[in-house]
Amino acid sequence: MVYMGHKIAVYGASGLTGRFVVAELEKRGFEPMPFGRAQATADDPDALDRALLGAAAVINTAGPFAVTALPLIAAAERAGIPYVDVAAEIEANADTFARGASIPVVPAMAFFGGLGDLLVTAAMGDWTSADEVHVAYGLSGWQPSAGTLEAGAVSRDRRGGRSVRFRDGALEYHDAESRTLTWDFPSGPREVIAEFTMADVVTVPSHLAVPTVTTYMSVSAVNDMRNASERQDAETFEVDVVVRRDGEERRVTVTGQDIYAVTAPLAVEAVERLLSGRFAVTGVASAGAMFDARDFLDTLTPAIRCL
Repeated sequence: MVYMGHKIAVYGASGLTGRFVVAELEKRGFEPMPFGRAQATADDPDALDRALLGAAAVINTAGPFAVTALPLIAAAERAGIPYVDVAAEIEANADTFARGASIPVVPAMAFFGGLGDLLVTAAMGDWTSADEVHVAYGLSGWQPSAGTLEAGAVSRDRRGGRSVRFRDGALEYHDAESRTLTWDFPSGPREVIAEFTMADVVTVPSHLAVPTVTTYMSVSAVNDMRNASERQDAETFEVDVVVRRDGEERRVTVTGQDIYAVTAPLAVEAVERLLSGRFAVTGVASAGAMFDARDFLDTLTPAIRCL
């Protein structure tokens, strides 16, 4: 399908993820409208309104999303256009769901948050509830972008340096020591940090009845993050999702390369579906609630590969 004439505003287009998103839009026949803080800061509604003139939708790739998400959503409401962002910040995503919206809004439409939610939804299948959800991220490494580091610092400040997890149906802040364990990925065992909590703890329970969502991160990725250096070779990844109910287990696994590059087809496919009417909710909804999860995942080949 060709989208000539459909202009898509991209906030933060000069950043790493923003550049991937612009390229993906162009590849699909959209006309990107790149802008950033030089044209419109998040605290300037008039500037945001001017930046969105003529846009059919807006993709927000500019963190920290604790600062940018709600003002951009408000601007998208005034323009009457759908909003998608790539936020991995747990609290910022929680803020978006709490706010609600009069337009279609899909937060965390990225490798962290959106992909995991689609995988969990697909794994659940005909289940409407589960006892527990586990999402294990087997990254070969992780050289975070400048935006990722800045957003992470904002999140840590918001929670006072404490850790967060999703237990008993709610986000819980704690000071417990992290645990290292072995996760048996389909490709083989890897050491992971348990309760290395990602945005899935917001997206998944936003529409699925699950009291516990636990995410895990490979030790190699955590070590890279703690010794952040200039981004060079893109990491490979294996995302393994396990859902359990009444002693039964279901599993879905995908592999690929470059978590930032993979975010682009996730976000742009979301926009394409919103503009073509293939969505379920007018308001704020995660990827799995807004779209047909299995069909959406099928469109991501070859960016990801299901095992």
